[in-house]
Amino acid sequence: MLDNLTTRLAKVVKTMRGEARLTESNTAEMLREVRMALLEADVALPAVREFIAKVKDKALGEEVISSLTPGQALVGVVQRELGALMGADLGPDAAQLSFAQQPPAIILMAGLQGVGKTTTVGKLAKYLKEQKKKKVLTVSADVYRPAAIAQLQSVTAQVGADFFPSTAQDKPVDIALAALDWAKKHHHEVLIIDTAGRLGIDEEMMQEIAAVHGAVKPIETLFVVDAMLGQDAINTAKAFNDALPLTGVVLTKLDGDSRGGAALSVRHITGKPIKFAGVSEKLDGLEAFDPQRMANRILGMGDILALVEEAQKNVDTKAAAELAAKVKSGGKFDMNDFKAQLAQMKKMGGMSGLLDKLPAQFQQAASGANMDQAEKQVRRMVGIIDSMTPAERAKPELIKAARKRRIAAGAGVQVQEVNRMLNQFEQMQTMMKKLSGGGLMKMMRSMKGMMPGMR
Repeated sequence: MLDNLTTRLAKVVKTMRGEARLTESNTAEMLREVRMALLEADVALPAVREFIAKVKDKALGEEVISSLTPGQALVGVVQRELGALMGADLGPDAAQLSFAQQPPAIILMAGLQGVGKTTTVGKLAKYLKEQKKKKVLTVSADVYRPAAIAQLQSVTAQVGADFFPSTAQDKPVDIALAALDWAKKHHHEVLIIDTAGRLGIDEEMMQEIAAVHGAVKPIETLFVVDAMLGQDAINTAKAFNDALPLTGVVLTKLDGDSRGGAALSVRHITGKPIKFAGVSEKLDGLEAFDPQRMANRILGMGDILALVEEAQKNVDTKAAAELAAKVKSGGKFDMNDFKAQLAQMKKMGGMSGLLDKLPAQFQQAASGANMDQAEKQVRRMVGIIDSMTPAERAKPELIKAARKRRIAAGAGVQVQEVNRMLNQFEQMQTMMKKLSGGGLMKMMRSMKGMMPGMR
């Protein structure tokens, strides 16, 4: 996510931190680097100019100049202003959805065709159902794209929300009003309306969505935009903002864009907060957007809080506590434990998902690692463990040449891969022993060679 921008800005941050004194020369050089990094990331020029002006003003201010560590103080200024550019200045509640309406709270989704709007409706329904404990109804008012209604019905069923049927012969305003009536009668707390997208902005589309908006008076009107659109996202955002009273923005495909300028531009253009970001294609791949935490990630400072939240959401704490107790009491870490750890890592987004949230120095330690290859190797490791007998999993020391050949044949891999996996298991086993003795720093040093692809 935002790889190029993060790499450039992380270097600038590292240089800035080392500055004992700030001069007009090194401040100008730093600002030039930041400006180039933002422009290369497809951030809108007006947003870049405003950002640089604010940082320059504060960089030459008393707070930074009088600081004992001016380089670090300047990093703090860049961090705060980057957060403000994405909406931190709107206040902590700006990115929250509002439900202050007689139920159902209506959420209208608007955006161009192909930005992932329908999938985002499903993701949002899942988020509201699981995170906010809301009873959700979805409906499609897209009568132009034949598969749109069926697609929304499918994703709604997958996330366990309710769906209101519509047909291509119905009028969008009639569909929205009928769904609203149904939601009231069946005590739904939230109604999400998916509207038609077009391949480009046209007057007819804008009039139609404005009519739907006027008929149901939604409490939230969310503009869904593809983060990969770059400068085009800015033009689209402006057109929708002029036509509709938007309350927020949802960025999709943020995981697929190494530039990500839209994330920094759309808020500046619309003046509306970014409320959610699509961070994977999976239906749970929607995150509530936090500008300051995103600023940290862009500056290479990582998002440890997101990592903790991911762990709380996906890690089996009971199993983790049992494993910790077992290792601490002298019990042996076996293949069943190893497989469970690999499964937990997969639930937390795999290695690439975890790495994305770590600070730059950890990412640099893994630089050059092919994450796709590493993920593939993890799947193979699970296949190898599945080809073992229960006795072999409990006592890996039983696995000698003949057993290795049988396991390799069962998993469809070469014997060398079985040897490599056993070696990685032994490294993990050693690390667990260090951890049980409280050697956390030793464990961190051991991790570099532990996982596939990280040498």
